[in-house]
Amino acid sequence: MLKVELHTHTCYSKDCLTPPDKFIAECRRKGIDRVAVTDHNTTAGAFKLKAMAPDLIIVGEEIKTDSGEIIAYFLTEEVPVGLPVREAIQRVRDQGGIVGVSHPADRLRKEAMGLDRLEPIVDRVDALEVFNARCIVRADNHAAREFAKEHSKIGFAGSDAHTLVEIGRATVTLNEFDSPESFLENLRTARLNTQLSSPFIHLASTWAKWMRRLKIVPRPI
Repeated sequence: MLKVELHTHTCYSKDCLTPPDKFIAECRRKGIDRVAVTDHNTTAGAFKLKAMAPDLIIVGEEIKTDSGEIIAYFLTEEVPVGLPVREAIQRVRDQGGIVGVSHPADRLRKEAMGLDRLEPIVDRVDALEVFNARCIVRADNHAAREFAKEHSKIGFAGSDAHTLVEIGRATVTLNEFDSPESFLENLRTARLNTQLSSPFIHLASTWAKWMRRLKIVPRPI
């Protein structure tokens, strides 16, 4: 069985300052077997980490579309920001990737798709994040879980880690996989390991954004 973290960010996201080397070390320390690097609108960090730890990293991306964010796994190239949601999904499909929706029911995040916008395209996605450790309103995770059940969609958990301390807060335990197809099949019977982060952890993301805006911390190359 593998302990898998499916929603993380690195310094390649504008609201995170975690460098690649410390990210990998923290995953190893916490016994995570696979981790999806899902930076906002870029795969640059994921590919860099994949080169550093090919046994550990799944290349992913959290992609802002015209209808809110989707989350993708097993990418071979970056999906551009701001596309119509159906086009973004198709671009993930064209490269053999897996399509999910991150924190779909979170009422406090403007990037969240929301269940109303998810409904028309739910048949085009593979899985829904039914537990996000950064959700402040517990009912929002519950709503996502109930929506997934209603539409017979695979549900998964993610830490949405923007800091080292958050890595591993919400993971899935599933059987070994060796392809996107076997990953998705095994995700159907995965065990979700869930623990909410403190609401105050969002302040770390705000701090990271200001450090970038003031150019105290440069954007990674």
